[in-house]
Order: sequence, then structure tokens, then C-alpha cells
Amino acid sequence: MPVADNLLEIIMCPRTKQNLQNLSSEKVGEINKEIEAGGIKYYDGSLVDQKLDEALITADQKVIYRVDEEIPILMIDKGIPTEQFKSI
Repeated sequence: MPVADNLLEIIMCPRTKQNLQNLSSEKVGEINKEIEAGGIKYYDGSLVDQKLDEALITADQKVIYRVDEEIPILMIDKGIPTEQFKSI
């Protein structure tokens, strides 16, 4: 289930302070293919080793945050830079 609009009005990217929006399930699927292929990393340099169920993306489309069990994981080091993806 996507993050509710009323929550999106009050949360923001901890790195850039930009608004966040739900990433479409189509884009999440494309990103998951690249995660499965390997080499995708979080800002802290650790490997993204789990597919995304849901995700949020910054307004400028440069940072993705995973959503696990309907909880946005908004930790600076666990943002995923989109420059790594061919599909964004």
C-alpha cells in the first residue's frame, strides 16, 4: 500500500529536505531487476541486498528510500542514489 498522502505532506528527505513521493510499482519493479543484478549501493556504501516492496523518491528524483511493512526508512545513510540506475 502506498504511503498515505497526509503522511507525505509532513515527511521529507533527511539528506536534501525535499518532499517525497511514492515511486510507482512499475518503477519499483524496474529497480528491483537492477538490485537483483547486483552492485546497487546505499549512501553508506553497503550493498542493497533486498528487493524493494515499496519506495519513496525525492522531488528531484535523485534519492530513493525503501518502505518496509508500510514504514518509510528515512535514514540518511540508507538512501539509494538514483544515479546508479539505468531505469530512472
